[in-house]
Amino acid sequence: MNKRITCEDKYEAQKLASLIYIKDNNEIFITGILEIIENELVISLKDKSAHSILLKDKSEAESFADFIQSVVENSERLSDVRVIENIVDITKG
Repeated sequence: MNKRITCEDKYEAQKLASLIYIKDNNEIFITGILEIIENELVISLKDKSAHSILLKDKSEAESFADFIQSVVENSERLSDVRVIENIVDITKG
């Protein structure tokens, strides 16, 4: 399954991609979605830190939260994450 998430700009896309995926052992660094405030997504990471990512709009934030939930719950795994300008292309399964 593939999902394209549109971020506010290229910097936010690169930040999101670097925070969600660890390529060496195919695991994610995100442990949960803490909050969605309009187009801002607040995520918690394995190191107990929290980070904010600005997406294009609220629907993109909600779409990402829905898509990543199964990965956070360990029922699915990510296989690839790519950044194309301000878009993060995520593949799971």
